[in-house]
Amino acid sequence: MDSADVAACWEANAETWTRHARAGYDLYRDAQNTPAFMANLPSVGGLEGLDIGCGEGANTRRIAQAGAGMTGIDIAPTFIRHAQEAEAAAPLGISYQVADGMDLPFADGSFDFATAFMSLMDMPRQDRVLAEAERVLRPGGFLQFSILHPCFATPFRRVLRDENKTVLGIEVREYFRATNGEIETWRFGAAPEHEKAKVEPFKVPRFHRTLSDWINLLVTTGFTIEHMHEPTVDAETAAREPYLADTRVAPLFLHMRVRKAG
Repeated sequence: MDSADVAACWEANAETWTRHARAGYDLYRDAQNTPAFMANLPSVGGLEGLDIGCGEGANTRRIAQAGAGMTGIDIAPTFIRHAQEAEAAAPLGISYQVADGMDLPFADGSFDFATAFMSLMDMPRQDRVLAEAERVLRPGGFLQFSILHPCFATPFRRVLRDENKTVLGIEVREYFRATNGEIETWRFGAAPEHEKAKVEPFKVPRFHRTLSDWINLLVTTGFTIEHMHEPTVDAETAAREPYLADTRVAPLFLHMRVRKAG
């Protein structure tokens, strides 16, 4: 699967994805993943940042609200249209454009930092996007990204629950099987059944790599690993949102911050 195929998948997903995410159906993002990411983001006030795979711009806007000058890119034009409309309605000085993370249309050393929220594992060539991110960063700049946890979000993953829907464990298989664009079909689990019935499920290409693959790619690119985080939820959040309780057994996401030399 190449970039054009990936772009077609995300363009097909973008309209429903935007509507459902803005309706609050992406609980993993809103209640866990993004808050944890932002809590570990260094101060970005006055810095110039690039958000790689920005989608409809929800997280780009959060970083801009923290004081950064932001540029967001995504491969799906519909996502960029929605992001631009949000910027026009409530300006934060964000520039959005359609672009491929594996071929960034920016000069060397254009940004102080880059972010990638849950986008890198959906790109066919992680080596290229990491090299591109390193290229457009200024010396000493950082890249902070979140991905599905390579160890616990393998090509086969199942949450085991009892008859009362209490999480008992996580079953994972096929950790060492690299995937090269296999399509996962799913919907936001928190969406009401009547809403799910109205739309086609998302078709998401996955490019699973092991944890050592990711570490070796980062080292080969020249990055220094600065920080890692495996977000979970506390007992109160799990009780309030049982849908997220699986992350108290094993992490679903991995966050990393890496820094360019200099």
